Amino acid sequence: MKMTGQEMEQKSEVAAKIIRNRPERLLHIASGLIRRSQAITLLLILIALGAFLSIHTRTFLTPTNIFNILRAFSWIAISAFGQSMVIIGGGIDLSCGSIMAFSGIITAMFLAHELGVIISVVAGLGLGVFLGYVNGMLISKAKLPPFIATLGMMSIARGFSYGLTGGWPIRSLPKDFLFLGQKDVPILLWKIPLPVILMVALAIISFIFLNNTRYGYHIYAVGGNEFSASLAGINIHRIKVMMYILSGFLTAIGGILMTSRLGVAAPTAALGYELDIIAAAVIGGISLRGGEGNLWGALIGAAIMQVLRNGLVLTGFPAYWQPSAIGVVIIVAVMLDQLKKR
Repeated sequence: MKMTGQEMEQKSEVAAKIIRNRPERLLHIASGLIRRSQAITLLLILIALGAFLSIHTRTFLTPTNIFNILRAFSWIAISAFGQSMVIIGGGIDLSCGSIMAFSGIITAMFLAHELGVIISVVAGLGLGVFLGYVNGMLISKAKLPPFIATLGMMSIARGFSYGLTGGWPIRSLPKDFLFLGQKDVPILLWKIPLPVILMVALAIISFIFLNNTRYGYHIYAVGGNEFSASLAGINIHRIKVMMYILSGFLTAIGGILMTSRLGVAAPTAALGYELDIIAAAVIGGISLRGGEGNLWGALIGAAIMQVLRNGLVLTGFPAYWQPSAIGVVIIVAVMLDQLKKR
């Protein structure tokens, strides 16, 4: 049987797609192997840092200290998952610290009006999604640089936090809400903080989304080369808005857990956390140039920062000099990323 001209054209298109997609698939597999090796290297650095502190201090390896470390960086890591997606996609989100505080404030205000824990938490999460959507629209539609758009949102969210509370913290939160940040779940021989369990669960979900879904591939493609991604038929506008929505959503989760742990919603909460969140991603190997990185690296990066802070305290390092030490680590991490690109 002879094929018609239309059938031949359809088969030619299918063959062309296979040829085009095969090198892209091989390239994605190769980059995945590189990202895994980076995560393994970071894990070895974390283990070496832990070994050093366990030798030079008596309390580092105690269960209480380890779980305090895990709980302390859990909300930073959760927000860093969203930040990592944004940076991989070629953007930056400076508003994450303010969104974290604002989400906690809104949740606490709903709780103060006795609207129930579920409705209050949904309101806080909804706020994070909305602010992330606004960020995405400002960047993709209004064509504002990500730095400027999210810097403005950082001030707006922080201003609303102060304005709605008059600068006063919201206290007397119900025990059903405090459960989220203060509950320890018995697993085998240990009592694992609930925020840590949520952090690990969200890390797995975020990793699967970014590495095993079409949208995850598109985020890497947009961050790697936006023009080429557009030519390949990827909806750049949709991907950018989605990235910032996810960042806002995950940051809101972190803010609600932080508020639940502290037992108070303060307008000054998470002040400067945007730097810690971005630093966790960068230390974890997320390239500021976009298109590269691994979410597990962001998790390990957040752990390295908190272990370093904890170690500085345990070794008696002067508290006033600790930010300088953290700053040196961040600079070294970025320098290594730049050297890797040469």
